[in-house]
This record gives sequence, structure tokens and C-alpha cells, in this order.
Amino acid sequence: MSNAENNEGQAALDDFQKHELSHLGKEWWCFLITGMLLVIAGAVSITYPLFTSFGVVILIGAVLIVSGVATIISAFWAGKWSAFFVHILSGLLYLVIGFVITETPFESLTVLTLMLAGFFIVGGGFRIVMALVEKYHHWGWGLVNGVVTLTLGLIIFRAFRHLPEEPGGVLWIIGLLVGLELLFNGWTWVMLSLAIKKLPRTDEIVS
Repeated sequence: MSNAENNEGQAALDDFQKHELSHLGKEWWCFLITGMLLVIAGAVSITYPLFTSFGVVILIGAVLIVSGVATIISAFWAGKWSAFFVHILSGLLYLVIGFVITETPFESLTVLTLMLAGFFIVGGGFRIVMALVEKYHHWGWGLVNGVVTLTLGLIIFRAFRHLPEEPGGVLWIIGLLVGLELLFNGWTWVMLSLAIKKLPRTDEIVS
């Protein structure tokens, strides 16, 4: 490739970058609104974590139902093929699980929370073992992370002992985690929007 072609390609790339930077600078408020909505949703989820937990479970059930219907319809659209019945059975399985989850949200949330506790215990234990065995750079932080994760899993697991006496006593944990995720994600979008706002416009960019 000649120098002239390289220069033309670099010039086209520079023009594209200038155009995109200018476009982002004009649309910064979209990112700000998105971040603010996520922050509000996160604050509401943290304020009402049990309600959010049930909402998450019902949403999972609804997604499975829609996925099951879509899977069955796509199987008929595809026509006769070797995996037709497997496709149908998969769709029916999604439907059944989705209906079970939506019809029994309390029991489904209990199972999901218990699975989360098991995930924390296994994940925390794995991080502890890896930190102690590998001794990688800053392994101490990995060890602390594993201990905290393992402890949280054990706390959730032990709280199930009091579940009959205190229904929903530990089932709020999923809603709290979802709220925290939305809150931090929202603040990230807000900070990103403010950074985008400071981007130079096209006429301010010196080639």
C-alpha cells in the first residue's frame, strides 16, 4: 500500500472520529437521562428490595414463557428437520418452567436465593484457594474478596433456618443486589454523560 493510500485512509479515519465525537457531544443529555433513570430505579429497588426480588422472579418467568412460545413457533417455521421434536420439547420445557415460576413466585424466589447463596459459597471458596495457592500480584485483595463472598453466602444460607418464622426474611437480598447494580450503573452513565459533554465540537477539533 502506497503512502498516498495510507494518508487517505488516515484522513478518512480522522474525519470519522471527528464526526462521532461531535455527535456524542450533542447527544450527551441522552446518556444523562439514562443514568438518572437507572439511579432512580436503583434507589427504589434498594428501598423496596423484597418487592424488587419478586419482580425479578416474575420477569424471569415471563421471559421463559415468551422464549418457549418463540421456540415452538420457530420450530414450525423451520419445517421438518432432524431436531424438530427436540426444539418442541425445549419450548415446552421453557413454558412449563415459566408458568411454574410465575404461579409460585415465593417458592421460586426461595430456590433462586438459595442458589445465589450456593454460588457465593462456591465462588468465595474458589477465590480463597486461588489466592492462597497462586499468590498472584495483590493476592491479598483476592483473599479478602473471597472471604467476604463466602461469608455472605453462609449468612444467606443460615438465614433460611428462620424462613418459616419470618417469610421473606432473607429473600430481599436479590432485590438489594439488583438495586445496587442499577445505582452504580446509573452513576457510571451520569459520569459518562458529563465527560461526553466536555468533548470538543467538530469546529473545535484541530486536525
